[in-house]
Amino acid sequence: MDALGKLCTEGKQLADYLWQVPKDEAARQKIVAILDQISAAASKQGRTEMPRICEELKTAAKASPSPQQVDLLVTGFDRLMNLWQAAKSGLL
Repeated sequence: MDALGKLCTEGKQLADYLWQVPKDEAARQKIVAILDQISAAASKQGRTEMPRICEELKTAAKASPSPQQVDLLVTGFDRLMNLWQAAKSGLL
């Protein structure tokens, strides 16, 4: 697994964690930092969809905690993982 895959995995785990502790501000800040790193790494690789998704997720991470907001983060990280896996397998 490359660095981008590790970032996606770590972000997904943090997003899943927010189901248990939705108001954990430190976890939210870490998610924003991870999204910045994913966006930068994806841009360097010429991927345009991942940075767009990261921007959407950063907005969600900064919003007030709610089940819908956590679901948005979890689903968004799933999308990022799928895009990363597709690129690694040569589909993209």
